[in-house]
Amino acid sequence: MQTILLTSAGMRVKEEILKLLPRPANQINLAYITTAIKPEANKAYAENDRKLLEEAGFNIEDVDIEGQDEKSLFKLLRNFNIIYVQGGNTFYLLKAVHDSGFDKVAKELIDQGVIYIGVSAGSMICGPLIETADWKKPDKNKINLQDLTGMNLVPFNLFVHYEDKWKDTVKEKSKQSLFSIKVLTDDQAILVRGDKTELVGQEPQIIL
Repeated sequence: MQTILLTSAGMRVKEEILKLLPRPANQINLAYITTAIKPEANKAYAENDRKLLEEAGFNIEDVDIEGQDEKSLFKLLRNFNIIYVQGGNTFYLLKAVHDSGFDKVAKELIDQGVIYIGVSAGSMICGPLIETADWKKPDKNKINLQDLTGMNLVPFNLFVHYEDKWKDTVKEKSKQSLFSIKVLTDDQAILVRGDKTELVGQEPQIIL
């Protein structure tokens, strides 16, 4: 059964992550996808999140998908229990996804039972489009990426790191989207298991 957990802030929803594990964290091999972090000037968010994963006991290996191809990626990732795609620049990450064939490899591994956990950009790339990436101008499309097509692992697009101050922006821009938009605060996640999708975490669903 497919298991996908989409988060804004990774280990901020530690309890939801640990619930997914088929065995203790120290018996889980986790591929920590670092690609989106590379263009970021401030990498503290990723360092802190990785430290929390270490403290939880996961066996972590850093993996950069940039410069890889489907064959090399499958060889790199096939023995992991979790693919954990860290946040950063969504455009940079998506270009690497397209160029490497990571989308195809991820789908195949998820179908085989590997758990996918996305953080911020790592969550946004799972929808049909990354259209929300610049709704509050957090990401810069410095690479001038034209194809904003996501991995289509889920049938909706995500707005992450939601706060009340973004309500009007998200509400108005959502009207122009061809797809359903789901929003996540840093203390929420969307869990997709098979054909079931549910909001998990400490806060109620945001109604726009």
